[in-house]
Amino acid sequence: MTADQEHHDHPLAEHDHPHGDHEHGHGTGVWARIKHQLVPHSHDASSASQTAEESSGAGIRAAWIGLAGMMATAALQIVIVAVSGSIGLLADTLHNLGHAVTTIPLLIAFKIGQRKASKGYSYGYRRAEDLVGVLISLVIAASVVLIVWESIDALINPRPLSNLGWVFAAGIVGALGNEIVAVYRIRTGRKIGSAALIAEGQHARADGLTSIAVVVGVVGVWLGFPRADAIVGLLIAAAIFGILLSSMKSIAHRLMDGIDPKIIDAMTSVAGAVSGVAAVDRVRARWSGHRIEADATIRVAPELNVLEAHRIAEEVEHELLHQTPHLESVVIHLHPLVPAIRDEELHELTAHHRSAEAREAYNAKLAASAAHSERAGDLMEVDQFSAST
Repeated sequence: MTADQEHHDHPLAEHDHPHGDHEHGHGTGVWARIKHQLVPHSHDASSASQTAEESSGAGIRAAWIGLAGMMATAALQIVIVAVSGSIGLLADTLHNLGHAVTTIPLLIAFKIGQRKASKGYSYGYRRAEDLVGVLISLVIAASVVLIVWESIDALINPRPLSNLGWVFAAGIVGALGNEIVAVYRIRTGRKIGSAALIAEGQHARADGLTSIAVVVGVVGVWLGFPRADAIVGLLIAAAIFGILLSSMKSIAHRLMDGIDPKIIDAMTSVAGAVSGVAAVDRVRARWSGHRIEADATIRVAPELNVLEAHRIAEEVEHELLHQTPHLESVVIHLHPLVPAIRDEELHELTAHHRSAEAREAYNAKLAASAAHSERAGDLMEVDQFSAST
């Protein structure tokens, strides 16, 4: 027996878990609509109570705000480039502008993930978000290669810097602007469970580190050491490489359906605490974009009727949805608690599909049963013959 209800089948308004005052007081007018998009609502405070729509909205909002921050940073740098005429600073500015391009696929992924499941994609489209995370990791990897290449070239062929004060100011602007965007995106990504948004925040942090290299280069020139930016560039490349490994590890972990064991432990405890649940046999969960899908197998008393058993399964699902952050849906499978019956007997029809050994044992049992039936038939024929004579 399964109980498989989607989270949206339980309207939040029907629960005794208020999310705060939903009268947001947005007001009217253009400014009110802008504020509605940029300012998190009261029900954004708890990731456990966020619906898929709310968490996707938070991710899209973070992506747009981050894009606006990067464009503002780049615009300030462009002004300084125009005043100073620095070619090196122009390269750093173009690099920051290039980062804005990766925000577009992230926004598209969030939008695709909001589409309803179809027959072709019965689990939905949220994996698009993880694919964009791979793309962002590749862009960060390309940044590392570019920084190493330019740093080695600068060591061999030192580049003269001009308008040092302006270049220094632009580097500070780039570092601070990108770090602000990075912090905001990483915090929002962790809040809604989006590995792709976290990776995009780390990408912004990597861009901020490249701007620091520009600042150090200026200081090096002031101190009479023009190759300082090249040396720091190599150190920054190593730091970004560490960021890259962390980002790729997280993305790969999710693509392999990996999940924090603490989440499984917590879900097991929640399910086991529900009245009527005698034991929890198994809990599985996996990320799909920034949402979790799960299934759980629980044991209940064998004398329960279907309606009573379903009520327990429904209560388990309800508690898991409310107490597990980012959980989108969970399927509950029921086992009767009968100590005298082994699990193999409960699943006799399906157990032989699990391994070659189980299949051989099942086939042997079928053969023995057939032989027994044949012998019983022969004995019946003998008895009938004896009776007739």
